[in-house]
Amino acid sequence: MKIDLFNEIQNPKPQVEGSEQLRFTEAIEQAVLADELGYGCWWQVEHHGAGEFSLSSAPEMMLAALSQRTSRIRLGHAAVLAPGRFNHPIRVAERAATLDHLSGGRVELGLTRSTIPEWRLFGIEPEEVRAQTQQAFEMVPRMWTSDHFSHESEFYRVGDVSIVPKPLQKPHPPLWQAAASPASFEDAGRRGVGVLGTTMWESLERASRLIELYRAAARQCTDPVGAFVNNQVAFFTFVHCADTDEEAMRNGAAAAAAWYTVTALTFFEAATEFVRQSARHEKIATAPDGGGLTGQFVRGEATNAPTEANLLIARVLQGEQVPDEEIFTVLSAQDSLIVGSPETCRRKLRAYADLGIDRLMCLQQIGGIPHDKVLKSIRLIGDLIPELDQAD
Repeated sequence: MKIDLFNEIQNPKPQVEGSEQLRFTEAIEQAVLADELGYGCWWQVEHHGAGEFSLSSAPEMMLAALSQRTSRIRLGHAAVLAPGRFNHPIRVAERAATLDHLSGGRVELGLTRSTIPEWRLFGIEPEEVRAQTQQAFEMVPRMWTSDHFSHESEFYRVGDVSIVPKPLQKPHPPLWQAAASPASFEDAGRRGVGVLGTTMWESLERASRLIELYRAAARQCTDPVGAFVNNQVAFFTFVHCADTDEEAMRNGAAAAAAWYTVTALTFFEAATEFVRQSARHEKIATAPDGGGLTGQFVRGEATNAPTEANLLIARVLQGEQVPDEEIFTVLSAQDSLIVGSPETCRRKLRAYADLGIDRLMCLQQIGGIPHDKVLKSIRLIGDLIPELDQAD
């Protein structure tokens, strides 16, 4: 299992003059250290209108800067927002190919359809996002591998143009899809692209079933959107390592996990999204054709009682002020957070490796954890990389 870093450039309140500049400087320092320690990939998100949750509204610029400060670590979009009013597919292809040259061939490109608040911000019709995301997945690798490119659909009309530059990597950089639902895991597998998920609020047991869902879909992929099937699973979760379990807690791990949970669920309007996803999964599960792999997955979950984490998140979504310690305790009980001493983190990392995850994206700069503590955590986790990534 590769050990990666996942970054959102968070800037939690209270903020002081110059805090935004400081956050970018700190992120670059963290990436340079990760490069030296042998981390596999630095994954940068794309969010808009996110306030303190994320300053990463121009990830292509951040990754370009990192391409000049690092030499080994791969540089990943996790992920580019694919509907055209965010990023036209031509611009996605051009920017990623340029970054591939600037970095010496280290790009990993993820695409995603985004969520309700960002659609609203850019005036995007929710009914169009799936089709536009699918077309972006189809168009970008064709632009990379064709001397002249044409495409005509309801959304895009491109007539016989040469899209340059072509990527340095041949045939093209690996493609990924960010996924937060069983249907998205199946979509990624059927497209033949890697899947980027989160285990922060998922039990190991459910993460395992999502992996099985993705692998089954990938096995059925005979016509990938790209030139090859990138059959890989990556998950991100909160990781903080200190000399002892007690020190990790003193560094603010509980408050950071709670802050992230409340802030993320609020920013993504998770209550509304939950209703929308539930309706879609119900439609899939009751479809006359059985709804494919997702239908099987959803029907298999129908009789499961809510977990403690499910109930906790429901309370947060209802606006209840749940104590930080309770949020941390409930999430830790399902082993979805990796927090503690090197030995504790080793055990938790090994549990994820045993699930068959290819890449674990460690979210280390989170909430109010001080920068020096983040750097120490990156170093301590870096010491564990050789034994977890034995292929190297």
